[in-house]
Amino acid sequence: MAEALRALLRRGLPAAPDAVTPALLDLRGVAARAADPADEASRRAALDGLLRSTLARFPDVKHSRSVRALFGMAPAEPGWNLTRRRDAAAAACGMEVNHFRKRIEPRLVEVVAASLVADDEAFTRTSAIAPRLTAATARQRIPAEPFAWEVAEHEAALTAVWAAIYALRAELLTIERLLSLGAGRSEVVPHAVDAAWAWGRTRRAALDFTDGWDTGLDPHALVALAGWAPALAAPEADRLTQAAAAASDRTAFLTAVRSDIALSDAWIEPFFHTTNTDID
Repeated sequence: MAEALRALLRRGLPAAPDAVTPALLDLRGVAARAADPADEASRRAALDGLLRSTLARFPDVKHSRSVRALFGMAPAEPGWNLTRRRDAAAAACGMEVNHFRKRIEPRLVEVVAASLVADDEAFTRTSAIAPRLTAATARQRIPAEPFAWEVAEHEAALTAVWAAIYALRAELLTIERLLSLGAGRSEVVPHAVDAAWAWGRTRRAALDFTDGWDTGLDPHALVALAGWAPALAAPEADRLTQAAAAASDRTAFLTAVRSDIALSDAWIEPFFHTTNTDID
């Protein structure tokens, strides 16, 4: 994987056809994100998006700007060759360019490669794939027969689960962005409440789906697809799920959980405890 990334690095992003190897295009996470998995251009576009997302969330804050510049994102500019991108990457972390190229660049590429492998393994471990959407060219009519009704009902239920998962993911990403910007508790906590409401609804949707359909999927794994969230003990998770499922709106949900101090602490406080590992 690292070798494939080094080949892509020569041209940088966006991923060019002659710089992308099958090792990258055949990643399960790339195929799952492609609008048309059978089309190489579609997979290449999905790979480009996956790489940009991976670089945007690079875990080593000290070298995050450097690795983005190296692959052709800001502070580099489109069209820069590898030499100019290396100069920008070295400058971004205050290092001499030859030292950066020999000592730091290989480690950064290895971290990106490890992230892609982890993403691929995550898709390999679960068969939970979001329904693929394509532009509608005609009304989707359902034939009047039981099998077609069951298929439509299953897809509707699965789509409802993924709608909840993506809504939760949006809330979790908002919190992480605010924390990254240095926002205070007064700004973060309301979004944490929104995330709690979304988490409870997502868990309820996942439980209903796995109870109603023989999919072999773990409802907890489905909820985890939205991203990191505080780990709740079973009683707290059940209380949060019940409150979210019963609430007609945010105000009703907030009223239901406001007096539950233990639940509030278990959900809110973990967002303010972060760790980070740097590359020396």
